[in-house]
Amino acid sequence: MNIERLHKEVIYKATTSSGPGGQHVNKVATKIQLTFDVLNSLAFAKAEHERILTALSKQLTKEGVLQINCQESRSQTKNKELALKKLLAILSRASVIPKIRKKRIVPKAIKRKRLNDKKKHSDKKKDRKFNPL
Repeated sequence: MNIERLHKEVIYKATTSSGPGGQHVNKVATKIQLTFDVLNSLAFAKAEHERILTALSKQLTKEGVLQINCQESRSQTKNKELALKKLLAILSRASVIPKIRKKRIVPKAIKRKRLNDKKKHSDKKKDRKFNPL
């Protein structure tokens, strides 16, 4: 992942934030909406790009754009930093190669022992049964 190129491809849009804050919140645009075009990005290698697209398929728009909103701080610059950190965290999580699960083989002796134990337990229960005949 090329972070320099990623910085160039990110688009920030500032809007007014919601929630409490009085008159100030209505005047100042502190909320940041970060948009990143994952589909047309050149910041990733081909294999990494495919992994990211499959991992983020539910979070992307129809055009392949990832949108992140941040309004945690009252400062616009702080919200930009936080939104970029969120983007990097999401992309790094999505680009990780999943570990391949190997099927465990249970030895025949262990299977046999388990079945014998079940049979013994079953016989023990059967012997406790009252049989008047």
